[in-house]
Amino acid sequence: MNAPTPRSTFLSAPDGLKLHARLHGLAAAPRLPVVCLPGLARTVEDFDTLARALAEQHGRRVIALDYRGRGLSDYDRDPANYSFQTELADVLAALAALDALPAIFIGTSRGGILTMLLAALRPTAIAGCVLNDIGPVIEPKGLMRIKGYVGKLPQPRTYEEGAEILRRLFDAQFPKLTPEDWLASARRAFKPHNGALVPTYDVQLAKTLEGVDFEKPFPPLWAQFDALANVPVMVIRGENSDLLSAATVEAMRARHPALESLDIPDQGHAPLLAETDTIARIAGFADRCDGSWSG
Repeated sequence: MNAPTPRSTFLSAPDGLKLHARLHGLAAAPRLPVVCLPGLARTVEDFDTLARALAEQHGRRVIALDYRGRGLSDYDRDPANYSFQTELADVLAALAALDALPAIFIGTSRGGILTMLLAALRPTAIAGCVLNDIGPVIEPKGLMRIKGYVGKLPQPRTYEEGAEILRRLFDAQFPKLTPEDWLASARRAFKPHNGALVPTYDVQLAKTLEGVDFEKPFPPLWAQFDALANVPVMVIRGENSDLLSAATVEAMRARHPALESLDIPDQGHAPLLAETDTIARIAGFADRCDGSWSG
């Protein structure tokens, strides 16, 4: 199936800040579009393999978004704007400009939280969703680990050094990744800037986690999850995840009996969504969303 080369476009946030989106497939594709939302400090590149397959093999229009302060989107002078409220407004503005609603959402970690928030705010925008290693209950251990490295990574001199930094941080959760995998991960996590390698996000993102009190549970999002009751939902969990527990997945199934679930062996937070079997499961889920969507 022929699909155009992935391309970038830039859109305006409600406050005028420039946002980046990577577009895959044909804008006029007859199937529901897919919207990919990354994790806290991640970029559109995390979805390249999945998005390419959905566009080229399954005829989907796929849109992946860089939040403000990540990837090719502008950084915000005020780190207080790296908030769910602002980012949700950004997502809605970008997708309205691209005429991409309703859509099937694939949200990794923070992207899944934004999807649940969107379901509560504008349920008709969502025709189905894949929650990648995220649910209504967030485990404090995983959040503490993320707080420990976001905005605090050592500065590598080469991508090979970056790969080793990432391997030391994440090898316990991803024990089967090869040296080539870690190098590819480093190329997604770091970028050249003024002769050095720096993270592909604004390090001021660390401020979003400063107020987290690990003595108090993160407020659960069951009301937001319940807003997805009338659309197909799939949850993907890395078997080594410390952010989404198996118990939370079962609690989600109790509230959404048609919930589809997929456990990814030898991966933690968050699954890479790049394996052939995983992509096939997501593509099949998207087909079922087509069949159940009545507008």
